[in-house]
Amino acid sequence: MPGYPPQAPLVTVEAVGRKCPVPIIMLAARLGEVPIGSVIAVTADDPAARADIPAWCRMKMHEFLAEEPLGRGSAFHIRRMY
Repeated sequence: MPGYPPQAPLVTVEAVGRKCPVPIIMLAARLGEVPIGSVIAVTADDPAARADIPAWCRMKMHEFLAEEPLGRGSAFHIRRMY
């Protein structure tokens, strides 16, 4: 099974308390900090992030891996593809 066991994110973008599109802007700004093929996570509690982050991944051709529930919000795991 590809991607198993899950790869830990190398960078976590802390966007809890920020409204969309700010978590995506923060993700885009920091994506270059991880090598191609590695995982970056975004923590967010804006309900729109649940749809917006996977949609951004599809649009930008990065791989959306998982949403991990947290005490406040979720961590969204993304694999950088280029």
